[in-house]
Amino acid sequence: MHFVCILLLKILHMSEKSSNFAAFLNVCKIMKGEEILALFEKFEQAATNVNNVECWSARSICPLLGYTDWRNFMKAIEKAKESCISAGERELDHFVGVNKMVSLGSGSQRSIEDVLLTRYACYLIAQNGDPRKQEIAFAQNYFAVQTRRAELVQQRILESERVLARKKLRETESRLSKVVYEHGVDDKGFAIMRSKGDSALFGMPTKDLKTKFGLEKQSKPLADVLPTIGIKAKDLAAEMTSTNVEQKNLHGLNPITREHVDNNIAVREMLRSRGIEPTRLQPAEDVNKVERRLKSEEKKTLPKKK
Repeated sequence: MHFVCILLLKILHMSEKSSNFAAFLNVCKIMKGEEILALFEKFEQAATNVNNVECWSARSICPLLGYTDWRNFMKAIEKAKESCISAGERELDHFVGVNKMVSLGSGSQRSIEDVLLTRYACYLIAQNGDPRKQEIAFAQNYFAVQTRRAELVQQRILESERVLARKKLRETESRLSKVVYEHGVDDKGFAIMRSKGDSALFGMPTKDLKTKFGLEKQSKPLADVLPTIGIKAKDLAAEMTSTNVEQKNLHGLNPITREHVDNNIAVREMLRSRGIEPTRLQPAEDVNKVERRLKSEEKKTLPKKK
């Protein structure tokens, strides 16, 4: 019995921090192992795919959640819709009313109402149920884990995007360094130019920037703790400077620095025009730590070489 519970938990990758974890363990103690696995398979088999979106038919999932009366289940769906709207989600993105044909005993067919439910919709329906019921307790955790998995995937995508943006900025600044060097700016001058560009973009002196981002006692580049939008803003300004230095054939620290400052101001104003205030950007986790974590997680998921 305990082996079956552990097996299922591994399949679902369930976190012990789940608010319904204790309830789920209670279900494990009450239900037979075969029943748990059978219920898991039923939920999986009931899933369908519509326009590349995984969803469940309300008619098919109704009995799996322990409902015997369709009208009562519709009440649960309506409560879930309210929760969906309260969470800031669009109802129609998760609850889609449809009609389906069912066969009658006479051999004829008739149309009945149904609702296509996303995984998130199913999660909300289960959350509005009674966790003391075995089916509800199981469903709460089944859909909560899968919903959390989607959130983790989204978070990983965002983190990967930030890592890639930082890599791109390194390449852009490396190219810019070579361009300005060929136009009379040495490494010391490049550092001065870049610092003034950051001040123009983020609206404060470099010293204040470092204090805000917790780098006053570190030699770490500012870009390592910038959010993705900040990294990409720096990258765009650097690309503009690199291009204009060559096209305008600028030479010397002062003209090139003015060009770089002007480009950073232009990027700052563009962000402001779209409702993004660079001075209000908050520091993010060190991008190098994020990259190491992503690589570590990737190694764990890849099969070990024999």
